[in-house]
Amino acid sequence: MRRSTFLFFISFLLFFPPYAGADSISRKQQKNLIHMLKHDCGSCHGITLKGGLGPPLTPEALEGKPLEYLTYIITNGQPDRAMPPWGVLLSPEEIAWLAKKLQSGVTP
Repeated sequence: MRRSTFLFFISFLLFFPPYAGADSISRKQQKNLIHMLKHDCGSCHGITLKGGLGPPLTPEALEGKPLEYLTYIITNGQPDRAMPPWGVLLSPEEIAWLAKKLQSGVTP
């Protein structure tokens, strides 16, 4: 990781900790986030999240990747790839909840 990217990543974590309030997501919002995950994310990562244009988002594929890394990627996207920044549409709590859900596995 380049030094400037690393410093931005660290400063991002100081202002938006990935665990803050992630358990306060309502049941209705959880359903909405799962729907978004399967349909919006699934359009690139495959409807079963096993890969497509984007890499797989299965627990096996994400093994060893820290939650902070996942929340950073979901929030900021990857400009050199097709991954958009979801931080403009989702709260830090929603993003943290999605990252945890991806690590534990999402049933297609």
